[in-house]
Amino acid sequence: MSQEATQQKKYVEMNKQELEQEITMLKAEYKRFQEMELNLNMSRGKPCREQLDISMGMMDALNSEADLSCEDGTDCRNYGVLDGIHEAKVLIGAMMENKPENIIIYGNSSLNVMYDTVSRAFTHGIMGNTPWCKLDKVKFLCPVPGYDRHFAITEYFGIEMIPVEMTPTGPDMDEVERLVANDDSIKGIWCVPKYSNPQGYSYSDETVRRFARLRPAARDFRIFWDNAYGIHHLYDGQQDYLIEILEECKKAGSPDLVYKFSSTSKITFPGSGIAAIATSLNNLEEIKAQLTYQTIGHDKVNQLRHVRFFGDIKHMKEHMKKHAAIIRPKFEAVISILERDLVPCGIGEWTNPKGGYFISFDAPDGCAKAIVDRAKKAGVTMTNAGATYPYGRDPHDSNIRIAPTFPSLSDLKLAMDVFTVCVRLVAAEKLLANLQA
Repeated sequence: MSQEATQQKKYVEMNKQELEQEITMLKAEYKRFQEMELNLNMSRGKPCREQLDISMGMMDALNSEADLSCEDGTDCRNYGVLDGIHEAKVLIGAMMENKPENIIIYGNSSLNVMYDTVSRAFTHGIMGNTPWCKLDKVKFLCPVPGYDRHFAITEYFGIEMIPVEMTPTGPDMDEVERLVANDDSIKGIWCVPKYSNPQGYSYSDETVRRFARLRPAARDFRIFWDNAYGIHHLYDGQQDYLIEILEECKKAGSPDLVYKFSSTSKITFPGSGIAAIATSLNNLEEIKAQLTYQTIGHDKVNQLRHVRFFGDIKHMKEHMKKHAAIIRPKFEAVISILERDLVPCGIGEWTNPKGGYFISFDAPDGCAKAIVDRAKKAGVTMTNAGATYPYGRDPHDSNIRIAPTFPSLSDLKLAMDVFTVCVRLVAAEKLLANLQA
């Protein structure tokens, strides 16, 4: 940013003339960015090339001379082992903090597992209850802001989504408890409990325990616990801790209440990782019954490849420190630029997570769509405004998800320079319009 762009006076304190001068200056900055013909993409939480490179050694873990047999003698090249090889269950179980016997290993996508889980409940029901497709109304609770792909699954099945406010300690549990206790058409809730998408919040111990103690009106209510970022810390000495939900449900006398999902998608290769579900033995029995019709077994060679590459959870966590070293400077750059450009103006609020893949930004009400549109016209693609809410409808038009991981550090800094100019320009124009109204 140019020296003249530095603004010491908060926008809400400016008079009409001062706002007009600020807008003129910002439009000149914006035009300069447009003339650069940028093509920068911050729309998805994808690992960058450097992150993918640190897993290339996994390609050498197996070769044509390798023994592709498991410890129990299973030949991973052949059919069978519906629920995943034991070694993979041990490794992923340690990552998910669950026992191997409570886990099924799938293919590369935990989103696919979540879709299948909703689909199974929709067509065949859960534990003898009426299939959701035969009910007049099916509803899901959706903590907001939240993960757009969760919302896309439920919308695809025609499930009504009910927003519940997210707080720094998790969803508003007073509201969650009230809703599920009084409406048997509410069949589930989406959760990203650790380093949430998009805020980077982690649920408090009390929130997890209140989830485990839920007494829903619907016997087939399930918590969809997407622990996508369980070991995705940015700092060694500042890590969020999450108590284990399956164990808490068992203590509370509701062992079947939760489906817990995870994967190695942002640990190794997103297109070639391994995904898993952890849940009660009762739930697993039902899932396996369905799987027998769907597959004879998932990719055991890839499961074995992951086991041979990591060996154990200790080495997997060491691997994650390499990821953190790559992306930590990017998160810090985003926070630094937001503080530099927006704090003096008194506009915008944002999270400063200790892990995960996103930063949540709240613009002044009514500004998010205009900011994202201006950024796109200047060559910076963001996640669509509204995407963090069911049906893409943010009632305040304020939330924007920032995904720092994929661009290079230099590209990210440039994209954030564009972004903050757009935020300031849209906010100043809105304030000016209010003064003129």
